Amino acid sequence: MHQRSFFDLSEHLEVLSKHGDPLEVLDATMDFEHFRGWLVEGLGYGDGPKGGRPPFDPV
Repeated sequence: MHQRSFFDLSEHLEVLSKHGDPLEVLDATMDFEHFRGWLVEGLGYGDGPKGGRPPFDPV
């Protein structure tokens, strides 16, 4: 079995980029900021008046 290293994820992403990662192609083709309003509304993100950790970026 292959032992995982600290840099496995970055090495994996680098290999994907070299072979043409379809998500990178999609990101270059489409402007996902167009969906931000719908995502924020649909996910129920507020402006954080109660404090706490901010939510993940929906886009």
